[in-house]
Amino acid sequence: MKMKDETKCLHAGYHPKNSEPRVVPIVQSTTYVYDSTAEVASVFDEPTKSLIYSRFANPTVMAVEEKIAELEGGVAAMCTSSGQAANLMAILNICKAGDSFISTSEIYGGTINLFSFTLKKLGIECIFVSTDDDEETIDKAFKPNTKAVFGETIANPALTVLDIEKFAKAAHKHNVPLIIDNTFATPILCKPIEFGCDIVTHSTTKYMDGHAVQGGGVIVDSGNFDWSSGNFPELTEPDESYHGIVYTEVYGKAAYIIKARMQLMRDFGAYPAAHSAFLLNLGLETLAVRMKAYCENALTVANYLKNHEMVESVSYPGLEGDKYNELATKYLKGSSGVISFVIKGGRETAMKFMDSLKLASNEVHVADIRTCVLHPASETHRQLTDEQLVAAGINAGMVRFSVGLENIDDILEDVEQAFNAAKENA
Repeated sequence: MKMKDETKCLHAGYHPKNSEPRVVPIVQSTTYVYDSTAEVASVFDEPTKSLIYSRFANPTVMAVEEKIAELEGGVAAMCTSSGQAANLMAILNICKAGDSFISTSEIYGGTINLFSFTLKKLGIECIFVSTDDDEETIDKAFKPNTKAVFGETIANPALTVLDIEKFAKAAHKHNVPLIIDNTFATPILCKPIEFGCDIVTHSTTKYMDGHAVQGGGVIVDSGNFDWSSGNFPELTEPDESYHGIVYTEVYGKAAYIIKARMQLMRDFGAYPAAHSAFLLNLGLETLAVRMKAYCENALTVANYLKNHEMVESVSYPGLEGDKYNELATKYLKGSSGVISFVIKGGRETAMKFMDSLKLASNEVHVADIRTCVLHPASETHRQLTDEQLVAAGINAGMVRFSVGLENIDDILEDVEQAFNAAKENA
C-alpha cells in the first residue's frame, strides 16, 4: 500500500504482528543475546544481519529511522544524538583531512562554527558561497578536492530558501553529492530528494519532535548518488577496518548510510537512546497535522508584523513580496512556523521587546508547539563576528519568532503588548 504522509506519520516504520503491541515498544536494552560464538562472529562480519549492540542499532530507534526514511523518500536513515552530530557525520562520511566541501553561508550559527573551526582543525576546508550566488559563481568555488555541497532548505534564522535544483546541478556537475539540512521544512513541507538532493539531515529536536522533550538528529540516504566516479575510494575500495568490505558492492544504493553506521557510529557512538526515539516517534505521529497549523499561524503573524510601525522588515518566505516567495512556491508546501523580523531601534529595542513577552518564551529553542522567541545576535550566534552575522543574514535587531500552536488571537495580543512596552521604554 502506497501511503500518504499523514498515514506514514502514523504507520510507517513499525508493523505489529498478531497480539504484538500497537505502539512502538521501548526496547530498553544495550545488548542482545546469542546462542553461539559463531553467530556473534557472523554479525561482526555482517553487522546488518542482526542486532548486536545498541551503539549501532536498537529496535525502537530503527522503527523511527524507517519512518523518517519513508517520509523523505530515501532508502535508509540513521538517527544520531543531535542535529549537529548528523551534520558532522554526513560530512565526515565522505571527507577526510585534505578535502574540502562547499556550504551556503546562510545556515545555523552552530553549523557555521562546526564547519569553520572544528572541521578546519581536522584538516577539512569549508568553502562558503551565498544561497543567492549564480551558477557560475558556485561553479568557481569548487576545487579538485571538493567532496560535497551543503545547504539548508529554509535557513535558520535568515529564512532564505535554497534553490535546490540549482545547487544539485552544480554538485552533480562535479560528481559530488548535495547534502541538505531539511529541519525547518520537514518532509511534510519539502522532500529535497525529489529535487535532486542526495543526502538529507535533520535536527529532530525541532519540528519532528515538536514538544521539546528529546534531542536528536538523523541522516537520510536517497540511494540515488553514484559513488563510482573515483572521488570516493572509501566507498568503492575495501574497508580494512571492516574485513575488507566494499560498501558499494555489498550494499548498493544504501552504501553511504551503511558506511556511516559501520564506521562513524561504531567509532563515535553518537546514537540516541531508545526512550528518546520513543518520544520522537510520538512527535512524528502528529507532524503532518502540526506543520499545517504552524504555517497558518505564522502567515497570520507575518502579515501582522509586515504592517507594524515598529518593524523595519519581515522575512517569511510565505509572504507575498518576500524575496524568497517564488522559491518557496516552487519547493515548499508551506513556509514553517518560524519568522525573522527586524525591530526598529536595533539591538536594545529588540531585547526590550523580547523581555516584555508574556506568552512567548525566551529560550534557545525553535520549532516547538509553544511560541518561543530568540535574539540570534546576542544568543545563538554570539560567537560570530559582525561580518559573519551579515553573511548569515542576521541583523542586530533581528528577532527569530517561532510561532506555536496557541490560539492565534492570544499570540497576536502578546506581540502587541510587547511592542507597546518596548515603545514606552525606548
